[in-house]
Amino acid sequence: MGIDLGTANTLVYVSGKGIVLQEPSVVAIDTETKAPLAVGDDAKKMLGRTPGNVTTFRPLRDGVIADFDTAELMLKHFIERVHEGKQGLIPPRMVIGIPSGVTGVERRAVMEAASQAGARDVYLIDEPVAAAIGAGLPVAEPTGNMIIDIGGGTTEVAVLSLQGTVISESVRVAGDELNESIIQYMKKVHNLTIGERTAEDIKIQIGSAYPTPEIDEGAMDVRGLHLLSGLPRTVSIKAGEIRESMSEPLSMIIDAVKRTLERTPPELAADIIDRGIMLAGGGALLQGLDTLVSHETGIVTHVAADPLSCVVLGTGRVLENFKQLERVFSARSRM
Repeated sequence: MGIDLGTANTLVYVSGKGIVLQEPSVVAIDTETKAPLAVGDDAKKMLGRTPGNVTTFRPLRDGVIADFDTAELMLKHFIERVHEGKQGLIPPRMVIGIPSGVTGVERRAVMEAASQAGARDVYLIDEPVAAAIGAGLPVAEPTGNMIIDIGGGTTEVAVLSLQGTVISESVRVAGDELNESIIQYMKKVHNLTIGERTAEDIKIQIGSAYPTPEIDEGAMDVRGLHLLSGLPRTVSIKAGEIRESMSEPLSMIIDAVKRTLERTPPELAADIIDRGIMLAGGGALLQGLDTLVSHETGIVTHVAADPLSCVVLGTGRVLENFKQLERVFSARSRM
């Protein structure tokens, strides 16, 4: 079983079947009984709409486990969902994708949560390596491959060669920070308070990273709570405003890409110029992001065929070719 345990979404891959589950990493809990009421899609629908005795939260923040018990509970629930109706379940071997910049303690927490949730063996793989394998990059060859994996909580930038990471940088700026910058902009400029879900809808519908005439014509009506009157209000916003509001987190991602390129050995840098940069993760779906990276680095940038699933497809490929790709795990990533 391959798992992409993401800040925003959790995806599960089963050998021979492909991706069998893709749900938001959200849990709804009854605060009085501490019992889980909903996990995944059902819990996400409750975000910002719960009564006082129910809380919805994400057990992962910035790509790492923030609430151990809830993360374990969520993993258990997803594993049971995948194995529904099967008797005499053999504990699965799990390959889990995690951010490359996590500490030893954070790695241990993921392993513990997975083994408590019923795993037989747990292997951890760095997300940029898994994303590169899932995107179809030739990571086993002695050529330089550069990948930018933009998730919900972290952005991973890595240069890979011969099944290993040569240079990598992990910054805790990604999809969540883009949403947060939209929330702050709406508050500051339009005196409108909006929730996380609304901010994400704005980003998906009219968000962009680089100006183009087609994108800039976009506009949408946003409903929220007006700060001055305290009453619900609808405001019309333009695509250009949203791009401007996201400029700070986007420039932090670009800086991480430039720092990684500066530290890349010359031979591998030459390969990257030939082959280009690959964008993966949900953040890669932001309109114009590939153009922005190309413009800032001078290197052709491609978006993976299925950016959201790259990490989980990579974990699946590693499972199915375990002997050939065993070197992608570091010694401290086995249990």
